[in-house]
Amino acid sequence: MKNFILLLFVVLSYSQINAQAVYSTEYSHQADFKVFVADYKHQADLAVYKAEYSHQAGSNDGKWFFTDYAHQAKKKIYFVQYQHQADLVIFFTKYGHEAGWQNSAKKHLMY
Repeated sequence: MKNFILLLFVVLSYSQINAQAVYSTEYSHQADFKVFVADYKHQADLAVYKAEYSHQAGSNDGKWFFTDYAHQAKKKIYFVQYQHQADLVIFFTKYGHEAGWQNSAKKHLMY
């Protein structure tokens, strides 16, 4: 039983790290790419649902879990002030079912 619990813990920990785990960096040079938050969904490449727990994060479907530390994240992002500075434009949704790609040409950024 102890081995089963240990195995379950390892699997869940690994899946947390490899899900859409994202870390917001303090400086742009630390990030994998730059992100701008749009005011409206139609302006965005990706509608993002901010998951409260790591197990709610998806697999490149717009459900992001923000980690506390950079080493826990699959991708490191930096939020920019202006849209022309961004590699990816996102819009934060209130509900998980609204998350998803509006512009699939940018999907490669999250792999």
